[in-house]
Amino acid sequence: MNEMEYKFTDIEAKWQKIWDEKKSFKAEKDNRPKYYLLEMFPYPSGKLHMGHVRNYSIGDLAARFYRMNGYNVLHPIGWDSFGLPAENAAIKNNIPPFEWTRDNIAHMKIQCKQMGWSYDWDREIATYTKEYYKWNQWFFIKMLEKGLAYKKESFVNWCPDCNTVLANEQVEDGKCWRCKSDVDQKKLEQWFFKITDKAEDLLQGHETLKDGWPERVITMQKNWIGRSTGLMANFKLESGEDFPIFTTRPDTIFGVTFMVIAPEHPLLEKINNPELKAFVEKLKKESVIDRTNEEKEKEGMDTGLKVINPFNGDKIPLFVGNFVLMEYGTGAIMAVPTHDKRDFKFAKKFKIPMKVVIDNAESPIKIETMNEAYVEEGILVNSGDFSGMKNKEAMAEIIKFAEKKNIGKEVVNFRLRDWGISRQRYWGCPIPVIYCEDCGTVTVPEKDLPVELPVKVDFQGSTISPLTKMESFYKAKCPKCGKDARRETDTMDTFVDSSWYYARYSSPNADNVMVDKEAAKYWTPVDQYIGGIEHACMHLLYARFFNMVMFDMGLVPTKEPFTKLLTQGMVCKDGAKMSKSIGNTVDPNEMCLKFGADTVRLFILFAAPPEKDLDWSEKGVEGCFRFVNRIWRFVTAHKDLYSADYNYNNLTLNSSLKKVRCELHKTIKFVTHDVRDRMQYNTAIARMMELINTLYACSEDDYRSEAGKTVISEVFNSLLKILNPFVPHITEELWQHLGNKELLVNSNWPEYSEELTHDDEVEVVFQLNGKIRSKAMVSADISKEDLEKKALSDEKILEMTEGKEIVKIILVPKKLVNIVVKG
Repeated sequence: MNEMEYKFTDIEAKWQKIWDEKKSFKAEKDNRPKYYLLEMFPYPSGKLHMGHVRNYSIGDLAARFYRMNGYNVLHPIGWDSFGLPAENAAIKNNIPPFEWTRDNIAHMKIQCKQMGWSYDWDREIATYTKEYYKWNQWFFIKMLEKGLAYKKESFVNWCPDCNTVLANEQVEDGKCWRCKSDVDQKKLEQWFFKITDKAEDLLQGHETLKDGWPERVITMQKNWIGRSTGLMANFKLESGEDFPIFTTRPDTIFGVTFMVIAPEHPLLEKINNPELKAFVEKLKKESVIDRTNEEKEKEGMDTGLKVINPFNGDKIPLFVGNFVLMEYGTGAIMAVPTHDKRDFKFAKKFKIPMKVVIDNAESPIKIETMNEAYVEEGILVNSGDFSGMKNKEAMAEIIKFAEKKNIGKEVVNFRLRDWGISRQRYWGCPIPVIYCEDCGTVTVPEKDLPVELPVKVDFQGSTISPLTKMESFYKAKCPKCGKDARRETDTMDTFVDSSWYYARYSSPNADNVMVDKEAAKYWTPVDQYIGGIEHACMHLLYARFFNMVMFDMGLVPTKEPFTKLLTQGMVCKDGAKMSKSIGNTVDPNEMCLKFGADTVRLFILFAAPPEKDLDWSEKGVEGCFRFVNRIWRFVTAHKDLYSADYNYNNLTLNSSLKKVRCELHKTIKFVTHDVRDRMQYNTAIARMMELINTLYACSEDDYRSEAGKTVISEVFNSLLKILNPFVPHITEELWQHLGNKELLVNSNWPEYSEELTHDDEVEVVFQLNGKIRSKAMVSADISKEDLEKKALSDEKILEMTEGKEIVKIILVPKKLVNIVVKG
């Protein structure tokens, strides 16, 4: 057999050029069923990493598969090209962000083509271009008109290293999601998108997504949105001022013995106590994660104020505490130490009285012997007319009572906060707002969009936005009165850019609309989206919010943007995620030069199921390289036997050739099912490897018979097609070697014969006490009784069971017989 190896470098370059010239992957509206496949929006860092390779190889396989199955596939690519990395690189290297980004895109585009990813490059978009961000600005104005965008002064998450505000979703364990610096709280005026207005819709949408999205992602979003129903109770300060609080536990409201407010609560500004003020400032500097950490000891101080409980008239002390957040509820909580673990510890620390209001009927509770809060269900006590009721049943009755007495009402509360989109950095989309002393806040007229971001700027080594120093940018005329005014110098959060890009792909070159309605009606929603789970409560949530607003505006046909979601696992090495910081990365370019893009693709798809983490192994890569070469050698060694016009008329196949043909059809069926229905590409590859083993096991004499030539022709005609989405370069080259003229990628996916996928015979293993001792080929339809007799009469089994007692026989049809013996 020909031992010539696959010369991947020249071959892969050849097919990259052919695909590019022929525009083989261009999506056009036509009568075929559409399939819109999209991967995570890449940031142009300048170099692909293995995370990119995995994400985009998974998507490319699906895109190629659906094209071959008759779908009109939209598989676009673009660049999430605003943001801090480009700006920080510019400051460090004295390179303008525009040039840095442009050059990185050009380089990464070459790398994408080297990998053979079948993108529709005619639809390429980049968020740093004015043609794209113009529509960010247009949409912002529309959101402002609808009351979904607003500006307010609030405490925000501030990253001192990045020198900008972060949304709550961008703070991880109290640190900046990007640079990992500790995050402070800072009071600033900021622009917000009112995502809370769609909180209920975002939750209800999970019902339509549950069949296509991972349960884990839906759970993460539900927890982040944090819907809770409870009582807004109207407590009073001694001065008579209203002091409303929200609680999800109205059953404990008779047991409140103190209250706590957040350090940011406006009430504290009225208290002239230097010691208290110093303490409050100290609390404000703590990170949110520390303040909400259940394990961290809670700090507090008595404000000296008293609050009156409207349910029983109790006068209770008001504390300020680090564990209360201003952004949740009213920034104040009622504390019931006997029935809340945190409140119990706090009360013990500050020697605050306690009152039991939920008792254990079987073992009555005594405060003097309590070592921890009682948090189980029970019977209400010390709760007025509600005493004697089960606490869970009393909740609704207490809310009704509060509403009747006008001392409270039922409300729905959310953990989700509005999305702060202002960023105090340069490299982002300008916010289209002008501030006029006479007219106030005025939006830029639509005819004057886009507000262009200057591309020539001088950072002077500082992270402070140069826009704040550029009179040519911030000096403006008021669109209403014409007087001198000042342009907004904050830019938009980059997640704004990536919240609607999927819709723009349907009409990327439209210059008069954000999204062409007819194009969006045809292409959206995205049928399959592939991206990391780390964006479950950022990008994926923001995109759903944007899509709902676009749906309300009539721009897109559905409320949800992504029908199905696959969250691929990480690429790891030496037990840790690949990362430059720990020095365990592998350069995809080096691997492609050494083994070829097809081998790298194959390994990344074979090493683990898509949703699981993948451990990098160069031995595994070498194994995939050997497999690719086995394919190459087998096809080139038998290409002279191939005929495109094969048929089985009047041919009889011997057992070896029949086995090859049956294995082929089983493989087509198996691979089709695993790619289309399960997205389990590793098992599909394993099945094709088994087929290659079967091909090598058959004799040359059999192949060179008339029947053998027909089998080889069918094998090549089908095998190269099912391999093509996995290893596109080598299969195209081999397809051409066989004399075919059309592109393999434009071929139809092969069909299989159901009849040929059923075995006449199967191999069954015979075990003794769980260890394999023999094997036999038996009829696929053999009965359990006959299979048992077959096992017991096997020569090796007879020999090894002689003189021993057979305790039981475990039988798995078509698989194994396990004989359990003793003695």
